[in-house]
Amino acid sequence: MDLHATQDTPDTGYFQANITSQRDSRPVAGAKIQIRNVNYPNEIIEETETDSSGKSDTISLPAPPLEYSLTPGADRPYSTYSIRITAPGFEPVEIDGAEILSGELALQNTELLPIDNVQPDSEELFVISPHTLYEEYPPKIAEDEIKTVDETGEIVLSRVVIPSGVRSVCPHCMRISAC
Repeated sequence: MDLHATQDTPDTGYFQANITSQRDSRPVAGAKIQIRNVNYPNEIIEETETDSSGKSDTISLPAPPLEYSLTPGADRPYSTYSIRITAPGFEPVEIDGAEILSGELALQNTELLPIDNVQPDSEELFVISPHTLYEEYPPKIAEDEIKTVDETGEIVLSRVVIPSGVRSVCPHCMRISAC
């Protein structure tokens, strides 16, 4: 997968992390956050740590011009970065493909897994795939417009359908009524 990082980045976007423990949702103080260019994974662009509330400083990062998001067919309107989060007593986490837009704050909420719950030398990796506007994906599988009632699971329709015989919604209980 190509985690494209836009070369034309004259603008600035912002990044902030909020790190908590997966076990008890408490903030993780002193978590180290490294931000890298996805094309050069060994090059650290920025580095920060979380405070006692589990929040990092707001980091300014290069981003493409805002105009890219307003022009159909233009380059991607965001930069992609790789985020590595480590903290003593917790499993490291790597997030590839974090998107930074011009003038916007990207918030990364992450829960770290305590080491006593994981295997030694393990690391959790999350990959954020490129947006569907800028990447080729296989076509969706076509579904029948009319579904049988005996199927289990959820049914996704192509448009809003109101069942026949429905006349109103009860204002007290919000149930559909056929009376």
